[in-house]
Amino acid sequence: LTNRPLPRRHGGQDSMGDIEAMQAALEQQILNVAQTVEDQIDAQNKALDDMDEDDLERLREKRMQQMRKANEQRAEWRAMGHGQYQELTDEKEFFEAAKKSDHMLCHFYRGTTPRCAIVDKHLGLLAPKHIEARFCRINAEKSPFLVQKLLVVVLPTIALVHKGKVIDYVVGFDDIGGHDDFPTEVLEWRIACQGVIKVDYDVHDGPPGEAQLHKQRYGGKGFKARPGIWQTHEGSSDEGGGSDDDE
Repeated sequence: LTNRPLPRRHGGQDSMGDIEAMQAALEQQILNVAQTVEDQIDAQNKALDDMDEDDLERLREKRMQQMRKANEQRAEWRAMGHGQYQELTDEKEFFEAAKKSDHMLCHFYRGTTPRCAIVDKHLGLLAPKHIEARFCRINAEKSPFLVQKLLVVVLPTIALVHKGKVIDYVVGFDDIGGHDDFPTEVLEWRIACQGVIKVDYDVHDGPPGEAQLHKQRYGGKGFKARPGIWQTHEGSSDEGGGSDDDE
């Protein structure tokens, strides 16, 4: 073999030129966005400057009406039991609650099932935060008709209800990481996927904040939305009863 010089690489300057061009384009895009935001702010300020006393008074009145309506809605919700995590004494009370509240979730539990106590802890924290929905629980063993009608098989099961109709179930812990020490934010996210409660982020991005640390701890498993998680529930099984999730 003869010693031959290695072929010279070409295009180094071209690569640098491409990077500089991309950086310049990015900077221009950022400037364009900033200019758009500035223009929008200027337009809003101009609209305010152009308002006369009557316009400002109408704007204040409109906001006052919105505030009064929101306060009346909150008072109505509280009168129906919203803002608390409450026990339903029987099946009749379940149906009555489902008719009164547009959004409701009900935990089917059994006192001897440890994971039901975990769900109770998290729902107790979420109920005061989400006054827009009714949070309640019912003893599955004392509600045989309801358990059979709603096809509740695994405990714990959380039924998500919209305008009197069960639209989905959170069955066991499979949808919230499969572990007992999941953060409250994960269950909050799972419930919000069906719009039963409101959150200030896009549920399609997965649970936020502390939940991401939980995700990293378990190797990134458990928080990928299963097929149908944003669709209505169409039934699970023909069996009745209520077996424990961790059996």
